[in-house]
Amino acid sequence: MTEPLDVAALQRRLAEFAAARDWQPYHTPKNLVSALSVEASELVEIFQWLTPEQSARVMDDPDTAHRVTDEIADVLAYLLQLCEVLGVDPLAALSAKIDRNERRFPAP
Repeated sequence: MTEPLDVAALQRRLAEFAAARDWQPYHTPKNLVSALSVEASELVEIFQWLTPEQSARVMDDPDTAHRVTDEIADVLAYLLQLCEVLGVDPLAALSAKIDRNERRFPAP
């Protein structure tokens, strides 16, 4: 059985990948957030003209499922790289945001 992946390990892999190619000078917060936006837009493009029913079945087609999976990976990669550069713990940020939302929007 393989070890589960964790955020820190993925961030290290991304940093090592960039370092091996001398890409760090380009991985500024501005560039990373721009790339994140572009990749998120590419994900949106897949769903743009689908009906709600079609979008719920998007993973049924292997080619489309592959495209969706790749774009999700790209979005996550740039988000993790941005968090690394800015010193943000993405899981702690998400947990804190959920806490705030639970207080802001209490369940009936």
